[in-house]
Amino acid sequence: MSSTGRRKPPLVADRRTTRKPAAKKPAPARRKSGGGGRRRSRRSSNPVVAFFAGIIGWIVGLFWKIGSRIALTGAVVLGLAVLYFYVQLPPVSALLDGRNRGSVTLLDRDNQVFAWRGEQFGGQISASTVAPALRNAVIATEDRRFYLHPGLDPIGIVGAVRINMSEGRGPFSGNGGSTITQQTAKLLCLGVPYDASQWKSESAYEADCRRTTLGRKLKEAVYALAMEARYTKEEILTIYLNRAYLGAGARGFEAAAQRYFGKSANQVTPAEAAMLAGLLKAPTVYAPTNNLERSRNRANLILGLMEEQDFLTAREAADARANPARLSEAANARSGGYFADWVMSTGPDFLTHNTTEDVIIRTTFDPRLQKAAEDALKVVFETKLKPGSKAEAAIVVMSADGAVRAMVGGRQNTIGGFNRATMALRQTGSAFKPFVYAAALDLGYTPNATVVDEPITIRVPGSGPYSPENFDRRFHGRVTLTEALKHSYNVPAVKVSEEMGRDKVRRIAADFGLESSLALGPALALGASESTLIEMTGAYAGILNGGSSVTPYGLLDLRLKGERDALMGMAGGMGERVISERAAQSLVYMMHQVIESGTGQRAKVPGWQAAGKTGTTSAVRDAWFIGFTADYVAGVWMGYDDNTPMTGVTGGGLPAEIWREVMVRVHEGLTPRPLPMLVPEPPAPPTPDYYYPGETYSAGESHGQQAQPTPVPQQQQQQRESSGDVAERILLEVLGSILGGSRN
Repeated sequence: MSSTGRRKPPLVADRRTTRKPAAKKPAPARRKSGGGGRRRSRRSSNPVVAFFAGIIGWIVGLFWKIGSRIALTGAVVLGLAVLYFYVQLPPVSALLDGRNRGSVTLLDRDNQVFAWRGEQFGGQISASTVAPALRNAVIATEDRRFYLHPGLDPIGIVGAVRINMSEGRGPFSGNGGSTITQQTAKLLCLGVPYDASQWKSESAYEADCRRTTLGRKLKEAVYALAMEARYTKEEILTIYLNRAYLGAGARGFEAAAQRYFGKSANQVTPAEAAMLAGLLKAPTVYAPTNNLERSRNRANLILGLMEEQDFLTAREAADARANPARLSEAANARSGGYFADWVMSTGPDFLTHNTTEDVIIRTTFDPRLQKAAEDALKVVFETKLKPGSKAEAAIVVMSADGAVRAMVGGRQNTIGGFNRATMALRQTGSAFKPFVYAAALDLGYTPNATVVDEPITIRVPGSGPYSPENFDRRFHGRVTLTEALKHSYNVPAVKVSEEMGRDKVRRIAADFGLESSLALGPALALGASESTLIEMTGAYAGILNGGSSVTPYGLLDLRLKGERDALMGMAGGMGERVISERAAQSLVYMMHQVIESGTGQRAKVPGWQAAGKTGTTSAVRDAWFIGFTADYVAGVWMGYDDNTPMTGVTGGGLPAEIWREVMVRVHEGLTPRPLPMLVPEPPAPPTPDYYYPGETYSAGESHGQQAQPTPVPQQQQQQRESSGDVAERILLEVLGSILGGSRN
């Protein structure tokens, strides 16, 4: 066998070109395919199951198709609704002041704020400049995820529903889970402005804005989304901080900070910020001017939320709790409510109650004197009246020119309540008598002129006989005018009034400021007419200032906020002369004797000369004391609102004591000054009186002629004739029958 010389190749298996079955693994595929075929075979073998499976699949597909289209349509509608509100939203600056009307700020005599009326707006603030503690307190309280949500907070809504149901309420009753953006939308009334022609009142409009229905909640949500698209978070928060109502007439946090703390919202402390934020839940309930302790408890809860959300450290929160917010002096005093209401009533409505501008009114109000009046009333009522007594009282303190310094309209210091100092028309009783004697003094008689206190009967046409009696049921013979006034004898007052002429007495009283209807009969002299306390006090001020009329006033000037020029000035003060200065000074002397040794002795003010007059009406339904020192005039009225007679009360009793307590406090720190009075010469020795006890007057005659004239002592007659004044002699002969004294 021949050899080729080549080495044999190694023994190897023949290489196959492909191993397609192995590479493609057809068998497993066939197994899978075969298996599927077997399942289809099984499914198709049960036509009922196949039928229902097909139905379910068709329904799911249908719902998917419909749902996706509804969702798409809803998204389009929502987008269009958001766009609708978006294009209508104005610039932020136009939304900061949420008031439909203006406000009135009242300043006292030292130009310090003591009262507010209407909704106050302290001025525009922003979320970026307000005190950080205040911004954080609001967010912690109202919307902790404010910077995370798009205007709606599903987590907050679910949490609110859970809380409501756990507390036994309906899912949407109580906590609402509204975001700050949603609350702002509600404050904006969803963009619907107030229209007086469409709403019964502004309060009805605001009530509708706060109304919660499903439709309004949906609209509120859309409006909130539009706001989130239109404004930044800081701008939304700025609107909220400026528009939120925070009680006591404060609209916005700047006004509230000024109202409660006397400072800007940019300067409040964490404790103050927590108190302000706590008002958002219920402004009236938690207002610190209503209940400071309740407001502080609410603030402590807010401080806890701020600490929990890392807005405050534990130390800062503890410090804020240890040093709670304190009200400013003006807010804490809460004084002058009646005075402020009265001043508002003296200005034009379009600049006070119905003003559309912010108005500043400077007044005559004196907080120190107001506190004196309030404290005096409280002391007397707590120590002298039975617990639960319904008796009321009113006080007015003014200067001699009519500038009202303090006013108490009732035992409860309320705003908008019934002011007994200015609204209550009550019979004046013997407090009217000074105007009767003013008529005689103005004709030239002195306080030592005499009148006979005796039984008289006056025939009043249409009413029959009128026979006045004294309070003590006695008659005292001939007495001087001073004695008659200081002991408040009724008969002499009626006789003097009849001799002077009722028309003259009415004219003097009216000229002194008693504008109410004055009685026409002889009971005029005994205070049968009605008047208000402020009118009576103003009339007494006229006596003090020398006999010129006085119009009580409290408004010094009125101007718009930010303006220097006043729109109106003082409307009151001293007017024309009513009686001579000599007559006024003589009357002051007589009224001084009322306090020194007469019915008003309980009104004595240690170290001061004082003059005044008591007043008690029939059946003791009203009791008065009105008087003055050289510096101040004060009036006190006491009675029941329903005209119930009082027991054991006269003008010389509790009203005189209240008056004394007021004046003692009012004059603290002042240097005593003498009264402007004219002391008469000592009276001549008494002479025998001759009169007929049953003398009768006819009310139809202007001077009430006596049936038998009373003889005038011969010595006085000779003195008068020696003067040579024939006219005076004739006049005095007529008047002398009643006023038997000299015109020294």
